Amino acid sequence: MDNPHLASRFRGKTVLVTGGASGIGEACCARFAREEASVAILDRDTDRGWALASTLRAQGGTAACFQVDLANAESISRATAQVLECYGGLHYAVNNAGLSEEPRGFLDPDDTDWDRLMSINLRGVWHGMRCQLRAMPPGGAIVNISSRTGLVGKPGVAIYSAGKHGVIGLTRSAAIEYAPRGIRINAICPGLVQSPFTEAKFGDRLTRLAQSANPMGRIGQPAEIAGAVAWLCSSDASYITGAIVPVDGGASA
Repeated sequence: MDNPHLASRFRGKTVLVTGGASGIGEACCARFAREEASVAILDRDTDRGWALASTLRAQGGTAACFQVDLANAESISRATAQVLECYGGLHYAVNNAGLSEEPRGFLDPDDTDWDRLMSINLRGVWHGMRCQLRAMPPGGAIVNISSRTGLVGKPGVAIYSAGKHGVIGLTRSAAIEYAPRGIRINAICPGLVQSPFTEAKFGDRLTRLAQSANPMGRIGQPAEIAGAVAWLCSSDASYITGAIVPVDGGASA
């Protein structure tokens, strides 16, 4: 972050980030903390979440971790209420948490596989947005993390793709409904991004995939996604709602 006028862009505001303890979520938390937001890290891994909160605090930021099970509506509601009690309000939300699936043929998964992915990747976003929108004042903003696979079909990951397409539908529909109320709702579609998630999934293939995945010929960094998220929440994006923004090195082009 080179521009000094950005340093206090979110001073006095609170941001909630699901899946905030690692990967893209961790980068979003770090970015908002540097810009002086109060950061609520929502994650099921509270050990890692509190370690991140401690690091951000040591760097001069304001951060706390809240345990959440995004497959459980009551857990989402409880965690959101705890954020409001801790910080006194909610101005921005980043719905980042998600699960992936191993590539399989369209006929191979069963209802259990469908329910496992959709409970987090789509229903969890829906429940999260419902809690966030009830708490958010005019001027607030929500950014949902979809995927490049939410823009195009991809063999072998039909359930994941369906859930990420669904996130885009939720984003657009809610954006239209809440625009008159002064709340902006957008989505980002990351391409291949370096994170513990992708490293565990692709292993030694990651570098090769990154080189062939997009015209830029390299893998994205979590901080690059976080920069786009922060911009969409900022006043620089004040006339943007219902937008679906690919951040994928040109892959979707």
